[in-house]
Amino acid sequence: MITTSNPADGSPLEAYAFTSDHQLSALLNRAVAAARRAADEPITDRADRLRLLAARLRADSHTFALLITTEMGKPIGQAVAEIEKCAFTCDYYADHVAELLAPQAVDVFPDSGQIRIRPLGVLLAIMPWNYPFWQVFRSMLPAVAIGNTVLLKHADNVTGCALAVQRLFDEVYGTGVLTSVVLPPERIGAVIDDPRIAAVAFTGSNRVGAIVGARAGQAVKKVVLELGGSDPFIVLSDAEVADAAAAAVRSRFLNAGQSCIAAKRIIVEQSIFPEFTEAMVAELSKLVVGDPTLPGTDIGPMARADLRDELRRQLTATVAGGAEVLVGGAGDTGPGAWFTPTIVAVPDAYSVAFQEETFGPLGAVLSVNSAAAALAAAEASAYGLSCSIWGRDLGRVEQLAARVAAGSVFVNRISESDPRLPVGGVKASGHGRELSSYGATEFANIQAVRTAPSARSTR
Repeated sequence: MITTSNPADGSPLEAYAFTSDHQLSALLNRAVAAARRAADEPITDRADRLRLLAARLRADSHTFALLITTEMGKPIGQAVAEIEKCAFTCDYYADHVAELLAPQAVDVFPDSGQIRIRPLGVLLAIMPWNYPFWQVFRSMLPAVAIGNTVLLKHADNVTGCALAVQRLFDEVYGTGVLTSVVLPPERIGAVIDDPRIAAVAFTGSNRVGAIVGARAGQAVKKVVLELGGSDPFIVLSDAEVADAAAAAVRSRFLNAGQSCIAAKRIIVEQSIFPEFTEAMVAELSKLVVGDPTLPGTDIGPMARADLRDELRRQLTATVAGGAEVLVGGAGDTGPGAWFTPTIVAVPDAYSVAFQEETFGPLGAVLSVNSAAAALAAAEASAYGLSCSIWGRDLGRVEQLAARVAAGSVFVNRISESDPRLPVGGVKASGHGRELSSYGATEFANIQAVRTAPSARSTR
C-alpha cells in the first residue's frame, strides 16, 4: 500500500494497494493481446486515435492539470502547459505516423528489398514524477504510435496521475494499450525478466538506471535510459545580458527547478558576470512563490520533503565550499516541501552544486575568463544531456557547440523537449533517444525483407 500526499501542506491524498502477482500476470496477458491487435492496425486508424487522444487531453486539461498540481506541486499554469504539450505531441505523431511506418525501398538488384518498422510488443516504462503526464507521453507515445503497448510503473507519489493516463488511453484505445501498475521496487526486476516484456524504458536517477540497465542486459532486452543531467548554460561576453539572464531564471526555476534539462550550471564570462548576476537576481525577484493552485504562481513547493532535504544538504555543502549566496538561502519552516529559491556564486567547477545534479530551485553561477574556460567548466561533469549557449557571434557559438558532449545543444534558447527533435544524452545521462522518428524506432523491430524474383533465381 502506498499513500500519496500534497507537497504544499503534507496532507494525505489517496491510498493505493499494490498490484498483486495474479493481477499483474493478467494485465500482462491483456497487454500482449492488445499488442497483437495494434501491430496490424491500419495507419488511418492509428492517426485517428492519436488525434482523439489530443482532443481528450485538451477537453479535460484543467482536470488533469489540477491532479498534477495536487500530487507533485507544479503551479497550475505550468501543469496546463504540460497537458497541452502532450496534446501537441499526439497531433505531431498523427501527422507523421504514416511516414514513420512507410516501408523503405532498398536497391538489392536483382532482388527487391525493403526495410519495415514493426513493433516489439509490450514495453515496461518506469517513469519519474516531475512531469507526470509529459514523461509518459514523451517516452511512450512514439512507441504506441507504431503499435507497441505499455506497462507503466510510475513514481509512487503521482499514482493518481498514472491511473488518469491509463483511463485516458482506455477511452481512446480500449484496455491493454497502456496499463498502470503499482509495485514496490523489489518487484520490478521480476517484471523486467518476464518474457512478455519486450523492452524497457527508464527515466530517473543514475543509481537506479544502472540497476535497471543491468537487469535488462541480463535478460537480453533493449533498454533506453534517460538519467538526468547537470546541464551547462554558457553565457559568452557578447550575449544579450538581459535576455540571457531572464532565460537562465526561467530554465533554472521552472517546475521549481525539477527538470532534467534545466539550466543547472550557469557559466558566465567574467567581463559580464556582475551585470549578469544582478540581472538574474532581479528576474528571480519577479517570480511569485506560493499556492500552486493559483494562476499567478510561478514557483510552488518541491514534490517531496525528502527531495527538499537533499537540496538543503547540497546548498549547505556548496556554501561550506566557498560559494556566496546571492539571493535566497533561507531555511523554510512549516508543513510542505518548500525551498526558498536560491542563487549562489560558486568559486570553481568542482563545487558540490556543479558536480552533483541539483534537482530543485537552486541556481549555481560560475565566472570564467574565456570561452575556452567556459567549455572546460561545462565539460567538467559526468553528465551530457543538454546544453544552452548564449552569444551574438553565431560562428563562435557554433564552434563551441560542436565541442560540447551533450545530446542536445540550444543556441540563444533554453533547453526544451519538442516532438520534432530527438531527446537523450551521452555519458552518465544515459543512452537512447525519445521523440522524433528516432524515439519511434528505439522500440521497433527494424526488419529487413529481401525478396528474390522467383524461387528459381536462388538455386
